[in-house]
Amino acid sequence: MATMNDPFREIFLAGVGALALGAEKSKEIVDQLVSKGQITVDQGKEIATDLQHQAHENTAQVRDEVIRAYLGSLSKDERDAFAARIADMAAQVDGDEALRDQEATEVQESAKASS
Repeated sequence: MATMNDPFREIFLAGVGALALGAEKSKEIVDQLVSKGQITVDQGKEIATDLQHQAHENTAQVRDEVIRAYLGSLSKDERDAFAARIADMAAQVDGDEALRDQEATEVQESAKASS
């Protein structure tokens, strides 16, 4: 994130890293319990899915808190400029997705035509 100040970027990355490490350790514990027969494979999969969902939620929360803190450090004009840059990026991503969708449709139509 080139626009983010280094301290905010470091806090964000530290939070994401901590969540990832916690998820890895949790998966190791679940795998050990499955291998020892203390829980079933299906229970292990369910626990892993729940942990993954919780990690995604926590990552989103950390991201939102870091962005909010970053925005709080900006002046009104800087926030407006930042919002405009984000809107431009979102429009570019939307355009990229539309292009990929169009290319996929063309490939499918070409495949059907050659069949």
